[in-house]
This record gives sequence, structure tokens and C-alpha cells, in this order.
Amino acid sequence: MIETYIYNSKNTFIEAQKRAPLFEALRDYIKRDMVAYHTPGHKQGKGVDKEMLELLGENVFKIDLTEIPEVDNLHDPDGVIKEAQELTALLYGSDKSFFLVNGSTTGNNVMIMTVCDPGDKIIIPRNIHKSVLGGIILSGAIPIYVPALWDNDLGIYHGIDIDKLEEALINNPDAKGVLLVNPTYYGISLDLKKVIDLIHKYNRPALIDEAHGPHFHFHEDLPISALKAGADMVVQSTHKILSSMTQSSILHLKEGRVNTKRAKNILQLIQSTSPSYVLMASLDVARRQMALHGRELLERTLQLAEDARKRLNKINGIYCFGKEICGSYGVFDIDITKLVINVSKLGISGFHALDILDRKYNIQSEMATLYNVLELVTIGNDKEDLDRLVNAIECISKDETLEKDLRVNSKAPPVPSIPKSTMSPREAFFSTTEKVPFYSSIGRICAEIISPYPPGIPILAPGEIINEEIVDYLQLIYEHGAFINGPEDIRLQTIKVVRE
Repeated sequence: MIETYIYNSKNTFIEAQKRAPLFEALRDYIKRDMVAYHTPGHKQGKGVDKEMLELLGENVFKIDLTEIPEVDNLHDPDGVIKEAQELTALLYGSDKSFFLVNGSTTGNNVMIMTVCDPGDKIIIPRNIHKSVLGGIILSGAIPIYVPALWDNDLGIYHGIDIDKLEEALINNPDAKGVLLVNPTYYGISLDLKKVIDLIHKYNRPALIDEAHGPHFHFHEDLPISALKAGADMVVQSTHKILSSMTQSSILHLKEGRVNTKRAKNILQLIQSTSPSYVLMASLDVARRQMALHGRELLERTLQLAEDARKRLNKINGIYCFGKEICGSYGVFDIDITKLVINVSKLGISGFHALDILDRKYNIQSEMATLYNVLELVTIGNDKEDLDRLVNAIECISKDETLEKDLRVNSKAPPVPSIPKSTMSPREAFFSTTEKVPFYSSIGRICAEIISPYPPGIPILAPGEIINEEIVDYLQLIYEHGAFINGPEDIRLQTIKVVRE
């Protein structure tokens, strides 16, 4: 067990953070040459398909274990997992930190279900990830939306309107909490300390989806981290930006405004009873890596990203925003490791640019919007990676054979305004439904989540009335190559609605 009082000096803190207790326990266990009569069935890799084994190596399967005494139990930890989570909490400054093996989706669900019972209100921005709506459906909560500010030039949403947030707090004194997304997918940060202080002024817990900000804690040139700003619960996608494996995330909790026991009970309810030790070990060593080397790794990453940004902005027809946009559209600070490359002046869509980078230059981007293509620069990138990106964008800008799209020569069409809701998301999701042609669905009540992905921001939620603006917008971005996530018919020929 970790005793926090031993970390009163920098030296003892660093010595403790040098440990990766879960990883070390797994490493030591496989040296014992144990015979397995427990799950998983591949028995430490001996039963794995030979081609798979050759590709991945045997050790990844040897540490793919179950809840045995030597490696602890995620749902009731009292050994190395407990120690690993306590080291994580100590590093980030939370009271409790929990390893998640189903991504930040689980964390968002837990945050909402911790503060909301069925019928309770929760204040959220519209530019949430769809997993937040999942938590609302599971909990039976009622969302109170605060609009985000639309940037006409870049064609993306930035921060929320803080005045509208306070208005929602005043008009909904029975709301159980506020959940915000910070930073946005594009690296935009609110004046988070000011916003959290406002939420606490009304004695409500501040829940922060910080999926794209697990690195903020480790460098002063990045936006303030949610925990440092005073948040009560925070979810971080360690796998998105740091070095843990895909699907591994962390939920942090500060005691006082939220019920810790309830959060733990909900985690046990919705998280797998057979968690991946490979994923949890990757969280353990990612924490150690950032504790010992985070600032120096991020210093290099920030320099690479800023150098690439400067070079991109010298290319004809290209704009990659930086700190100069702070102070507008609710933008307080930005994460400069995000390269949001606006290609609209080339007369092509971001979806088209993403496709060209993939097919012609073997560069896989994070996502695209109608006007932009987004590149995440992390501690895993090097100068060669950034050189290839900049050179590819320059070649695209000079390509006179590009097929132009006249629809991206004007201002970007804004994401449709929040539609009217006539049912709770849970009520509509579990109602009797039918499928109708999408083009003729105007006026019907949506029964599924419709969100272009990534970034996974819902355009339609269950219980909302479909209108012409939404139909036109979704058809436009689908024609440009957007992937529509959520509906049963991802081609949007049909949509599921509440049966009349």
C-alpha cells in the first residue's frame, strides 16, 4: 500500500514514481514459468494462432492474465493495482484515480451516473462526445444544453459561451452538475479556472471530459489541466496523447462534491470483470514515463509542432492556427501540439485532403472536417514525421490537377443549431421505433444518436425533432466523405424514429 506521507520531498516523490508496480509484478510473474489452469484460454500464448504469435511476440500474451493474487484485482484492488492507481493519483493531484480499460467512454458514463439519478438534469455543451449521451441514456438524466461558439472562418466549434453557462445554472437550480469538454478535439481550451469557479459558485460539481488533455499537467506551455483548475471528476484518454495502449484511460476524482463510493460502485457495474492486464500495465508505465521524463518529452514535441505550424503557414492556400486566435470565439488557450490544417482556400474539403494524404503520401491523419484536416503531434512523433507532413501539404497545394469543390469556397456552413427535444434521450432510445427514409424524416422524433465521427459530436440525439437544416447538413458532409457514426444505417438512407 502507498502511504502518501512519504512523498514530502521531491526526492522521495521521484523515487516512488520510478516504480511501475503492476508492470513489474507482471514481468516477475512470467519469469516463474507457471502452468496455467485459468483463463484466458490461450494459456500465456501457447494456444495462439502461429501467425498472430509471430507478429506480436509471446510476451504480450504471457502478461495477458486474469485476476490472480500476484497481479491484484481491478475491481477490489489491495496490491499492485492499488499501488499503481495511488501513484497515478499522487502524480496528477487527485484524491482517487481509477484505471479504465474501455476508454474514456466508460469514464464519461461513470461521471454522469455518479451525479445523476433518472430524471435529474445535467448541464452539458452540445459539442460533447457521443459517449456523454450514452451516459445520459444509461442514467436517465435530462440534458440541459449550453451552445458552443462557432468559428465561421475555420468551420469548427470552440469554447462555450460562459454567460450562457451561468444562465443555465441560474435557470436550472436543480441541475446535479455540469459536464464540459476541455480541450476540444482541436486543442481549444476555455478559461477553465474561471469556468470551474463559476460552477462551484452555484455549488455544483464540475465534470471535465479531458480526453485530449492528459499531457497538460506536464508542461507549462500547455493549457491548465482540469485537476489543477479545480475539477471534481476528470476523464483522460491516456492512449490518445500519451503512450498507453488503445482503450486505456484514467478517471480522476476529487472528494467533496461527488460520492466516491457511488463512483466505485458504478465502475464495478459497467467495467469488464475481465480487464486487460496488458492495457493496465501500459497505463502504469505511461504514468512512470511522464513522471520521470514528461516535461523533456513534451518540450521536444512542442518544438516539433510549432516548427511545423510555421512552415505550414508559409504554404500558399494553407492556414494552421496558433496562439493568435486566443481571445476570440471563447478561445482562452490552445494546445499547440494539435495541427488543425485549414485547406479551404485550395478549393478542396478536409475530407479530400485526408484521403490524398492517406493514398498518395502514406500519412494517416486523425480526422477531417469540411474545411480542415487534423494532425495530432505527440511524444511518439519525430522530425522526419513532421517533415513528411509539411512536404506533402506543400505538394497538395501545388497540385493543379486537384478536383475543386465549389461548395468549400465560401464560409463553412455551421453545424445545425440544437433541435427541439420532446422526449428524454433514454425514453426515445428505448421507445418503439420504425425506420423511415432519411430525406423524408423531417418532423419525426429521432431514436438514435447521429454523430459524424470523429470527432463524435452528436448532430441529432434521441428525443430530438429532425429538421430540414439537419438533413441538409448531414447529407452535405456525407457526400464529402464524413463517416456517420451511431445510426443503424451509416449510409443515412434511412433513420430510426419513434413510431407515431
